[in-house]
Amino acid sequence: LQRETKGQFLIDHICNYYSLLEKDYFGIRYVDPEKQRHWLEPNKSIFKQMKSHPPYTMCFRVKFYPHEPLKIKEELTRYLLYLQIKRDIFHGRLLCSFSDAAYLGACIVQAELGDYDPDEHPENYISDFKIFPKQSQKLEKKIAEMHKNEFRGQSPAVAEFNLLVKANSLETYGVDPHPCKDSFGTTTFLGFTAAGFVVFQGNKRIHLLKWCDVYKLKFEGKTFYVFGAQKEVKKAVLSFHTSTPAACKHLWKCGVENQAFYKYAKSSQIKTMSSSKIFFKGSRFRYSGKVAKEVVEASSKIQREPPEVHRYYHCFNLIFSGIQLPNEEEISVPVTSSSPVKDTGKDVDLAIEQEETMKEEPLAISELVYNPSASLLPTPVDDEIDMLFDTCPRAENEKDDTDSFEELEADENAFLIAEEEELKEARRALTWSYDFLMDNIEVNAFVKSFSRLFLVGLGLLLFVFPLFLVLLESDLQISFLHEIRQTPEFQQFHIEYYCPLRQWMACKINFIRNMLGSF
Repeated sequence: LQRETKGQFLIDHICNYYSLLEKDYFGIRYVDPEKQRHWLEPNKSIFKQMKSHPPYTMCFRVKFYPHEPLKIKEELTRYLLYLQIKRDIFHGRLLCSFSDAAYLGACIVQAELGDYDPDEHPENYISDFKIFPKQSQKLEKKIAEMHKNEFRGQSPAVAEFNLLVKANSLETYGVDPHPCKDSFGTTTFLGFTAAGFVVFQGNKRIHLLKWCDVYKLKFEGKTFYVFGAQKEVKKAVLSFHTSTPAACKHLWKCGVENQAFYKYAKSSQIKTMSSSKIFFKGSRFRYSGKVAKEVVEASSKIQREPPEVHRYYHCFNLIFSGIQLPNEEEISVPVTSSSPVKDTGKDVDLAIEQEETMKEEPLAISELVYNPSASLLPTPVDDEIDMLFDTCPRAENEKDDTDSFEELEADENAFLIAEEEELKEARRALTWSYDFLMDNIEVNAFVKSFSRLFLVGLGLLLFVFPLFLVLLESDLQISFLHEIRQTPEFQQFHIEYYCPLRQWMACKINFIRNMLGSF
């Protein structure tokens, strides 16, 4: 890479390597020395964006999740999206019920193992798959049952497609949670999806503002503002506080890009967004890629022969008949091959020990596991930090739950009731935000604007007045300056103030010059 090489060159290079045409869904993510995540901007130099020294570690990720997987034209694109969804499932980002979890798990097993074969697959073969961050025996039995009976005959491409369709129906599909605090100090997670701006507390979505109702995104320091409009509440403002200003700016950029990608019909309609204040220039940012509708249209025009898709096992710690695949995520083994390793018994004992120490609980975002500082760690360093929707803290004397997703299934009625009350809670929260925040924001905005106006005026006065005085005392023969010099007021000012000031300044300069000369 040259110093002037822009991010778009690297993105195109990777997509050309994979022969990927539907590349607008993807992006490159990196982490700066302060452990803040960023998306590589295509129109800026790579070296200027990187604050560390080479070699750089970057991740090829899905940046914009397709709203309709049915409209993805090529199998290669669906496979890469499948890998991202599988990763989201493993790190607990995709919340789902027990039945949906079993369906997703069966899709993954069918895509990577093929049809069930009693000669090759032992009784508890699903337990060797690490599909979910916390998976119970009941869930594994359900996955095995569906894999044996409902998915037989499905090719890897069909199983992957079924997973995409099911994942697309879940409300946390495409959510990249940003940790923050709301106005009450409660830990919340913000996300941007094709539907709009979402807010989660625990495993419950408390806000959903559609992109057509979000008319402005703004940030000041560590505070992120979302200005929205709804039917009953004409205007509403939601404010959230991040851990660092850099995290807040990253959150703002992600919001601007997602809104532009999903909201507009043409990229020519996208405008440059700014967080600037009156008289002061703030951050300016503009999404420069295609929008979702343009990507779908371009996909429909692809006429080439579909490229061959090379699928790989993604290292689920498989142990079958003494054959073990590596346990590092960075290593992948082709489907058509295997790596025999001598079975010493230690691997089996380790797997049993991990299973016994794993406490299954309902999936939920945990502040203990996913906090603002830990969330900024780079993905290649420690993937366990990405387990966002993880277990909630519990009392020591509480009875262990051996079926983590059973509680979610038992609480389906509660979730339905919560969905019915969601609009009411959203209206109450938005009304409170509008009444409380708008008053403070309007007052603070007026005070800040007046202060800035006063400072700008004072600065101009301090600069313009001495300049004007120097011009008057100079020998420039300009008509309006000559007329001012002839006025009695200027002559009086010249005699009473300017001449004594000039003499005093000359004496001081001579005194300092003599002092320096003596040394």
